[in-house]
Amino acid sequence: MKNKRMIIAVAVVLMMMAAIPSVAQVKFGVKGGLNVTKMSVSSEVYSADNNNGFFIGPTVKFTLPIVGLGIDAAALYDERKGALVRYDNKSEDVKFKSINVPVNLRWNIGLGSLAGIYLAAGPQFGFALGDFGDAWDSSFYKKENMNVSVNLGAGLSLLKHLELGFTYNIQTKDSYAITEDWAGGNLGRQVTDIKTNAWQISAAYYF
Repeated sequence: MKNKRMIIAVAVVLMMMAAIPSVAQVKFGVKGGLNVTKMSVSSEVYSADNNNGFFIGPTVKFTLPIVGLGIDAAALYDERKGALVRYDNKSEDVKFKSINVPVNLRWNIGLGSLAGIYLAAGPQFGFALGDFGDAWDSSFYKKENMNVSVNLGAGLSLLKHLELGFTYNIQTKDSYAITEDWAGGNLGRQVTDIKTNAWQISAAYYF
């Protein structure tokens, strides 16, 4: 039921975006960058470090007929790889792969005809791809196939085509849950919930 509501929300956003071009200036482009993921782990048994990943995909920007306001959206392949999870003096590399669809409201501040700065905020809809890899047996974890996070960011526009941005992506709920049986279940079960918040540095080129 939750996934159905999220799919409906994405459909509504896409329909709104389809209606915007008639009253806005539209630019298409390509966006990519790096993210530094901090895995938030709700268990003392696990710990995780900051690790790097990347994202890339098409993007579109709408400049609304209201001074300073706009909207941007993208469809990004996101791989938050190399997350090192330590457990019982052992470690495992974990990959989190997804298609992310951020939709941000922007406030643009012009600094002349060749440069400007912007502030951006909005929801991001994530669709998980694949599994953890070899990190855990799939019977031990539960993955959310779709989740919603929040983007807060700022950036610099240059030469009417190039944008450099800095964003913090905040997960609104746990993306994964790992369950371990202690001593064959005789000592109970340990459940570890994981969030994958990330700092993101991006570059976008609009045609």
